[in-house]
Amino acid sequence: MALCGTSEISALKTCEVENGPPKAPAAYKEIISTLPSENGWKVFQQLCFYQCFWCFPLHLEGAMYARHHFKAQPTDVLLCSAPKTGTPWLKALSVAIVTRNSAADNANNLLLNKVPHECIMFLEKDFIKNPTDQERLLRLVATHLPYAALPKSILDAGCKIVYICRDPKDAFVSLWHFARGRSNFGPYWDHVLGYWKASQESPEKVLFMNYEDLLGDTINQVKRLAEFLGHPFSTEEEKQGAVEKVISLCSLENLSNLEINKTGKYGDAEKAIENTVYFRKGEVGDWKNYLTPEMGDQLDTIMEEKLSGSGFTFREPND
Repeated sequence: MALCGTSEISALKTCEVENGPPKAPAAYKEIISTLPSENGWKVFQQLCFYQCFWCFPLHLEGAMYARHHFKAQPTDVLLCSAPKTGTPWLKALSVAIVTRNSAADNANNLLLNKVPHECIMFLEKDFIKNPTDQERLLRLVATHLPYAALPKSILDAGCKIVYICRDPKDAFVSLWHFARGRSNFGPYWDHVLGYWKASQESPEKVLFMNYEDLLGDTINQVKRLAEFLGHPFSTEEEKQGAVEKVISLCSLENLSNLEINKTGKYGDAEKAIENTVYFRKGEVGDWKNYLTPEMGDQLDTIMEEKLSGSGFTFREPND
C-alpha cells in the first residue's frame, strides 16, 4: 500500500538521520501540524491524513511514537480492527480465553472489573503515556491502525495478528451513533484490504475474522480464535462447557449489564467517553433501520469496486 504525502515522511527521515527517532511528543506534533486536515464529525474537531488514512491528531501522535519506540515481542498478539467493527467483543473474548485458568473468582476476572478497552493496551493511545510498561501480564495489544501503518518491530518480531471486520453498512451506522463523523482510521476498504492481503500471505500469523461469522457461528469461531491465540480448549474443557462460559461472559447482554460498563468512563478525563457507548446493539443488518436500500446498494457497490480482485467480499453468495 503506497504512502500518501511526503512532507511528514521527509521530516521524520531528516529528524532520524540527524538525531535518531524523535523522543519528545512535541516533535510529532510539529510534523502533524503540516499534514492535510479536515473537520471531523461532532465528537472530534479535526482529522489528519497520514499514510493514506485519516486519524485524530492525538492518536496519530501516539501512532508515530509507537512506530519508533514500541519494541514488540514475538509473544505479543495484536488485536486489530477498524472502529465499530466488533472491537470490544474481540477484546473481551481474547482476554477471557487467555485468562480462563486464572480468573476463576470474580476478584481476579478482568472483565468483571474493567471495561474491555482497559484490559488491553491500546497501542496508539496508551503506549506514549507509559512507554516503559512493556512487561505486561497479558501479551495482547490492541490497535485501530491499518496494516501498513503498524510499527516495523511488530512485523519483524513475527507477532500474531487477529483482525476483525464487519459489514461496512453496519459499521457505518455504528460509527455514526458513536461519533457522527468521518471514518477515523479510514478509508474502511483500505483498512480491510491491508489485513486481508496479509492474512492470505501469512495465514499462520494473521487470523482474519468476520463479525457476522462470529455472531452466526460463535462456538466454532471462538474455538478458532483460542487455537490461534495458543490457548486451545481441551476436550475436557469442551465437555465441561468452557467455550460456552467464555461466550456467555463476553456476550453483549452480559457486558452491557455489568456495573463497570453501565457507570464508568474510558479515556482521558477531558475526553472520556461513557462506557455504555461501547455496547449498543451489535446486530447484523441494523443498517436497514437507518439507510435506504438504495444507500445500502451504493455502499455495497463501492466496496465491491475497492475490493475487486482481492478474493474478499462482504456480499453473501445469494445477494
